[in-house]
Amino acid sequence: MTKKLSKKLIESASQTAGPYVHIGLTPNFTGIRKVYKEDLGKNLKPASGDVITISGFVHDGAGALVRDCLLEFTQADDNGKTRLAKVGSNGFSGFNRVPIDLKKGSYKLETIKPGRVKAPDGSPQAPHITVWIVARGVNIGLHTRIYFDDEMEANKVDPVLDLVPKARRSTLIAKSTGKNKYQLDFRLQGENETVFFDV
Repeated sequence: MTKKLSKKLIESASQTAGPYVHIGLTPNFTGIRKVYKEDLGKNLKPASGDVITISGFVHDGAGALVRDCLLEFTQADDNGKTRLAKVGSNGFSGFNRVPIDLKKGSYKLETIKPGRVKAPDGSPQAPHITVWIVARGVNIGLHTRIYFDDEMEANKVDPVLDLVPKARRSTLIAKSTGKNKYQLDFRLQGENETVFFDV
């Protein structure tokens, strides 16, 4: 005699991204060879525009460094064109995947300074890079943006940045630390939490 199956389905348990973020997404980085020739999004492709470096740390709610973490960056090229617009004119993919350096606890992105992309209404957005952060304990990847402190005029009229309360905008703005070098830390919770977008 078989039991009748209940027609009521229950939600399965949620899953976090760790602790195998690096192994699954950047195996070469972790020392696992021959899975991929190179980790996806590792190298800057030949492109026109100014090469820049953005670096920083990811902190948890208690202020501790999050080492088991990975960041994905998408952006336009220096002309404000995206790969989605089928323009990657100079071989620039607009995509980078950067794991946290396990010893230093920091990330380092080498890319080109993006141009201004048009918003859906046709108005120009400030130069920015979109960021997706995934880590152990994070059930759903966190979406945010990086703006630049040397683009203040463009930042003033950016339609997305305008939605962010003024007191919190600094959590999205990378500070210049030298020629073509910027720094921005991300805070997942707590005081000075980075602004994350529900997308």
